[in-house]
Amino acid sequence: MMRITESYAAHAKLKPGQMAIIDEKEKITYEEWHKRVQSSAQWLKEMPHQQKRVAFLVSNGVPFLQLFAGAASAGWTAVPLDPRWSNKECAEKLLLSDADLVIVEDRYIKRIEKYKLDMPVFSLSEWKERISLSVNVQSNKSNTEGDPAFYMGFTSGSTGSPKAFIRRQQSWIESFQMTASVFGITHKDHVLILGTLLSSHFLYGAISTLYFGGTVTLLEKFVPDKAKNILERGDITAIYTVPTMTESLLQMDAFGKHPLLVLSSGADWGNSSKKQLVNRNPHITFFDFYGTSELSFVSYLSSDDFLQKPTSVGKPFPSIQVEIRRVDQTVCKPNEIGRIYVKSPMSFSGYLQDEKPPEEWLTVYDMGWLDADGYLYMSGRENGMIVYGGLNIFPEEIERVLNEQPEVNRSIVIGLPDPYWGEIPVAIIENVQQTKTIRQAVKATLAAYKVPKKWLVTDKMIETSGGKIARASMKKWAEEQLLCKP
Repeated sequence: MMRITESYAAHAKLKPGQMAIIDEKEKITYEEWHKRVQSSAQWLKEMPHQQKRVAFLVSNGVPFLQLFAGAASAGWTAVPLDPRWSNKECAEKLLLSDADLVIVEDRYIKRIEKYKLDMPVFSLSEWKERISLSVNVQSNKSNTEGDPAFYMGFTSGSTGSPKAFIRRQQSWIESFQMTASVFGITHKDHVLILGTLLSSHFLYGAISTLYFGGTVTLLEKFVPDKAKNILERGDITAIYTVPTMTESLLQMDAFGKHPLLVLSSGADWGNSSKKQLVNRNPHITFFDFYGTSELSFVSYLSSDDFLQKPTSVGKPFPSIQVEIRRVDQTVCKPNEIGRIYVKSPMSFSGYLQDEKPPEEWLTVYDMGWLDADGYLYMSGRENGMIVYGGLNIFPEEIERVLNEQPEVNRSIVIGLPDPYWGEIPVAIIENVQQTKTIRQAVKATLAAYKVPKKWLVTDKMIETSGGKIARASMKKWAEEQLLCKP
């Protein structure tokens, strides 16, 4: 069974001097990258363990990827932790992960020491010193497990508490094949990762590029000016992004003049923004793809498809089957809304808390429909659906209209309890002066019952680690705001 790190030895031999990773502190070649991954893997193999799980609290950079790839090479499971979590959240996830040891960036070490954990804790500098002393035995043959778990992540939690999910290496190997065949990424590409490696979208972008033998450039965190400067150099051939970042770069006219592949996922990307990107930047090709932490790639929309199917999230990837089902599990007709089910070789291995493996056909309770040509369309999350006087409202449908308005940067719609209607839709809009013209546009576009009954304005949305709007947190904020109003 192949490993996601198995190609590094060949890259180190065939092109030892090529840059593998460039971050804001260092540049390392494939020869050095292979050595670092091997030494990290060897050190882990020498550590006492029960679960073969290593947790780490480290910011974007070479050490993050080295820890992740080293764990994969050793047959261990990497458990990345988010510095933005509260102390309570971080401690809860560490205990949930049942990790054998923790590696922590030096600036966070006092924070972790407060938890009084039973597992060994190493600072990043201590870890670097220890692996430099470890005997480096370069062998990929010593791992006898067929397809070990290599990644424990946490879903973004945009609608509630995050859940721990497990992935096995073969699921990403399958995804690499899709990245090559559909997106055309090769060893010749220089890929800019705009966001945090704690998001599986950005982590996958970095690890897949290294698998192919391309070059990865990392930002410690997304700063539009820094991203613009890098793009204007002209050597970046592809970027992994999410819509909020794309919007920032569009406003700055940051995409340069050189051919560029834009790979976007993670949130709803408005049609007007896509049109703007295409019209102002003829040198850009984009793929907007729908996927989740659990399902991996599901469907993709190319720049060309966008012209014909502007509101679609695209057609399923070649190895993916998609069905839209009714409540009784019968399959819907074309253009009929139902729950989306996916059958995929790229899907996850289950949630940590669940004892039984996932079903062959999986759903994350997204709702949508397929048109007669097999293109997929999203209605919204089933568990986010607002039931207003017995009528079903999908917040995402209203948000798409809101986000098309020129005054609106970002918006979300949430459902709040109402003694008469059961639930009412409430709109929250980021950083606008007034909502009158926006309300008028929504009334002109949507059925009357879908128009938000209350409107709130916030200076800045609360975000998840993946850059999405944190719906649960914004809902709590809205409840507090409306409670204060007379």
